[in-house]
Amino acid sequence: MQEQYRTVARAGVHETEINRSRFLCALAPVATEEEAQEFVARVRKEHPTATHNCFAYVIGADASVQRASDDGEPGGTAGAPMLQMLMRREVRYTAAVVTRYYGGVKLGAGGLIRAYGGVVGEALDAVGTLTRQRFRLATVTVDHQRAGRLENDLRATGRVVRDVRYAEAVTIEIGLPDSEVPAFRAWLADTTAGTAVLELGGEAFA
Repeated sequence: MQEQYRTVARAGVHETEINRSRFLCALAPVATEEEAQEFVARVRKEHPTATHNCFAYVIGADASVQRASDDGEPGGTAGAPMLQMLMRREVRYTAAVVTRYYGGVKLGAGGLIRAYGGVVGEALDAVGTLTRQRFRLATVTVDHQRAGRLENDLRATGRVVRDVRYAEAVTIEIGLPDSEVPAFRAWLADTTAGTAVLELGGEAFA
């Protein structure tokens, strides 16, 4: 299981011109293959007169889903180099669509491979990436008297506080790296004089 993965920081478009052809690379973070396909369809709709709308996407922290399309360019000259660039940069949960408006000058197979892979690399630099860390969801239940201070202590020590709910007791939902659970359990018992209850949940990335 991957402990972390890198993805694009936001959706964005980067444009470059190579031998009079315009190459626009649209990037977006996507959670599922369905989202990736919807993004590809949306970009195609925005550029109906483009010569080609080639795409590549990688889904899964372990890159379990990888797809690419040359969309009419010679086989292996567009989608594959785009996908290789995403993989080389270790980017996951990301879709890339490169829209080409042909400018009248043929680039040849090598030129196309460099162009399509290159514009994805430039777009990644322009849009930026961020790293998401795997952690364990955990719920801390504590009395009202200690809740305010405990929440402040959690934030002060850099914990990811995801939610706070007030009822008969106060429930604080946090994220913890698996390796830190034993130490956190001990810290929590010490901080709340053993009155807080810690329940571990599933896993997520943040």
